[in-house]
Amino acid sequence: MQTILGANGQIGEELARELKRNYTSDIRIVSRNASKVNDTDTVFSADLSDRKKAIEAVQGSEIAYFTLGLPMDTDVWEKQFLLILENVIEACKINGIKLVFFDNTYMYPQNNQVLTEQTKFAPVGRKGTVRKKMADMLLKEMEAGTIEAVICRAPEFYGPGKTQSITNSLIFNAIKEDKKLKVPLRDDQLRSLIWTPDASRATALIGNTPDAFGQTWHLPVDDHKLTYKEFIALASQIYGKELKYSVVPKFIFKMGALFNKNAKELLELLPRYEYNNLFDDSKFKKRFPEFQVTTYRQGIEQIKKEQERVK
Repeated sequence: MQTILGANGQIGEELARELKRNYTSDIRIVSRNASKVNDTDTVFSADLSDRKKAIEAVQGSEIAYFTLGLPMDTDVWEKQFLLILENVIEACKINGIKLVFFDNTYMYPQNNQVLTEQTKFAPVGRKGTVRKKMADMLLKEMEAGTIEAVICRAPEFYGPGKTQSITNSLIFNAIKEDKKLKVPLRDDQLRSLIWTPDASRATALIGNTPDAFGQTWHLPVDDHKLTYKEFIALASQIYGKELKYSVVPKFIFKMGALFNKNAKELLELLPRYEYNNLFDDSKFKKRFPEFQVTTYRQGIEQIKKEQERVK
């Protein structure tokens, strides 16, 4: 059995579908209010901040995938994330289960440097510090040989369905609502965006590749990195109309943060939009050359079709 911890979001749902398609029908879905993704799934509702529940959640599994997300609330992250991961690690150790940890890039420096699996952590802000502590916690256990685990790290998302990201919020949601698009800080810096179904497919592949464990892997993105200006120009071609946008300067976000909690939570992530975001996935592509990465054109076309279906 393979268990997905935190399967209510886009990554967890796509992961469940991919595991069913290509690896196993014996899947357990775990979340606070668990519900099936595939007809054959079993479900287990649990608060993983409860150590006993975490142990029960993974019992009988061969592999557990940590794809759990929390609301974009720094206080909640600091109170909950480390505790939950600690419980999951202990649960996997007690039960002798492999752990696949789905990670983000918040702990990396926010500048122009090329990001590889060896890049030293240099978080900006409290959320980045939480993610650094989480990664360090698991890496320490891996290096000590107390758990068989692997880290799958993804840059900013874009994608269909429930995908939550700045790009989806400011660009694709605005297209759907026929509003003017917004770009944070600059439109002339290269972005590394991962298509969420690709992130889940790659995570399933790594989780079912025994020699991939004991390492960190950057998940695959389209090689043809685009600026937001180029990304929106491509979207304009695909949607068949000129998509107008404005670049939102930092001071506007700072003003908004005085009145809006969501804007305040976004502030520490803004520096990454001032620079090129260069995410190196060459390790993955060398090891898994057969993996077909969704191009930006293919991804935008799929989002457009999905939006047309739900009108």
